[in-house]
Amino acid sequence: METLILVVVIAVVVLGAAGWFVVGSRRGSVAPPPPRTPVEPSVGEDAQQLPEPPRRGIDTLDLPETEAPPAADEAGAATVPDTLEEAPPALEVPEPTAGRLVRLRARLARSQNTLGKGLLALLSREHLDEDTWEEIEDTLLTADVGVAPTQELVERLRTRVKVLGTRSPADLRALLHEELLALVGTDYDRSLTTTKAADGAPGVLMVVGVNGTGKTTTTGKLARVLVADGHTVVLGAADTFRAAAADQLQTWGERVGARTVRGPEGGDPASVAFDAVKEGIAEGVDTVLIDTAGRLHTKTGLMDELGKVKRVVEKHGPVDEVLLVLDATTGQNGLVQARVFAEVVNITGIVLTKLDGTAKGGIVVAVQRELGVPVKLIGLGEGPDDLAPFEPSAFVDALIGD
Repeated sequence: METLILVVVIAVVVLGAAGWFVVGSRRGSVAPPPPRTPVEPSVGEDAQQLPEPPRRGIDTLDLPETEAPPAADEAGAATVPDTLEEAPPALEVPEPTAGRLVRLRARLARSQNTLGKGLLALLSREHLDEDTWEEIEDTLLTADVGVAPTQELVERLRTRVKVLGTRSPADLRALLHEELLALVGTDYDRSLTTTKAADGAPGVLMVVGVNGTGKTTTTGKLARVLVADGHTVVLGAADTFRAAAADQLQTWGERVGARTVRGPEGGDPASVAFDAVKEGIAEGVDTVLIDTAGRLHTKTGLMDELGKVKRVVEKHGPVDEVLLVLDATTGQNGLVQARVFAEVVNITGIVLTKLDGTAKGGIVVAVQRELGVPVKLIGLGEGPDDLAPFEPSAFVDALIGD
């Protein structure tokens, strides 16, 4: 039994040794793997280093051209080239005033058909009975001609129609033109005193009126009228209660090369007006235009202040013109304003604005009768050159039409 166990152990040992020998021999016979060619990484610390380009000297480089440094003045400060300075804004060239009303005639005619053409239609009736004459009166009154001027015109027309006898359209047109021209008035001096006095002092014009009549805009447009006629102008922004008014006036002045004198908002209007005339004298200009604050004609204190502005300006010399700006669309209410202003300052002329937007062209006649002063300028639109010197004959032509 022991012998059998020993044989088994020896067999196991022999088999194990043989197996180890076979495995070892197999390991020794396996060929080694072929060598692998290393691949250089393209990024990272192990990246292949590119060959350095040949170095170039400064003499081989193409340097950009540089502008010469700005020249220095005598004090050593660099001067700015002219190309960097802002060019001044181009000045506008206003339309010439000669014949301006003729060019604006169509606008006036469109708004005044009721007056001119209405009268022609009534006078052309075969029988001019009392009812027709009453319609003629109503037409004139509706156009704000006023009661007294209306009665005068109707009486003259009655007389002349009887004398005329046969009434052809051409005869009636000529008759009506003549009578309306007489009613508007041809004897007034409608020129503006805008030139220097004998002592070299500029002509001084004050522009007055209530709020909403277009007073500041009219002052700016008037500056264009004067520049178009060859005058030099200084503007005085004496409406210190509205900052927008001074800004607006300055803009108007810059367009035509007129300087604007202004003061602090809420400052003394009389002081600004005084300084404007002072500057006008110093600069030797032809005309000083002073835009005053819009005054409510019912406020006694404000009206007194307007009188103060005029008195302070007169310390430099006389005020040549005081122009009252009236809105033609207000009709008879404008006459109430005119009366009050005439009591405070000596009105020398009327500016009727918005005459193209109303059929009440008869206000020209009424306001002249009320104040005894002429209409010198009329506004016929929103454009910068839509302010025209008033020409009675052209005005009546526009009323009657072709």
